[in-house]
Amino acid sequence: MTTLTNDQIRQLNMYSTYTTPPAHPLFTLNQLKDIDFLGVVQAITGIENKTVAASYLMRRYGMFASTQFLLLATYDEIWMGELDDLMFGANVEYGNKGISMYIDKNHYIDVECEVRATIIHKILKQTHSLLVEIRKHSSVSPMTLWENVFGFLLWHYGVLLENPSTAKQSRIDLEILKSNETWKGIASQSLFNTYLKGLEPAQLLNTPVRTTCCFSKDVPGLLKCGFCPLD
Repeated sequence: MTTLTNDQIRQLNMYSTYTTPPAHPLFTLNQLKDIDFLGVVQAITGIENKTVAASYLMRRYGMFASTQFLLLATYDEIWMGELDDLMFGANVEYGNKGISMYIDKNHYIDVECEVRATIIHKILKQTHSLLVEIRKHSSVSPMTLWENVFGFLLWHYGVLLENPSTAKQSRIDLEILKSNETWKGIASQSLFNTYLKGLEPAQLLNTPVRTTCCFSKDVPGLLKCGFCPLD
């Protein structure tokens, strides 16, 4: 166990992840197989379509997943809780009813001496487990769901690689993410490497890198994504 700084907690909060118990808990990652969780998402957000609700939920989780890589490269720390330890809760942000993630800050550990590829594979497997459950309840494309994570990840690496204090470690982590070996049991090749199209993250910032629509235009209170491939 490690102690999160106020700056680390602030970084998590910026991506709708909180370290205090939710006022309105909804479900954990482990409870998804037992409930109509997309129906719950629709009830909270006012989303009318289950495919849109599925994409929305993955985008929310994508914020948390991407901060795993951010804290890994910056502090050699990650959240190592289990599926029952991540709670989704109803929240209001910027005047909109939505879903946020709630975790125990005591589940963060220092992994400086751990095998990097093993740690990154665990993060991807946990993300993949949510993707699998979501697709049992909707017809949403798996690429849509992965791109909902990659968009945040792209931004983080674009920033990390430009910062001299994080460039070396983030480069190591990025190369692991681009390796097909890291994706074994998840996909036949590195989906993130495919997403990058042979380019550096900084080259793809503020470009229409997505190949699928995230449906943010269909979420009450949200606007159309500025990089929508449907344009």
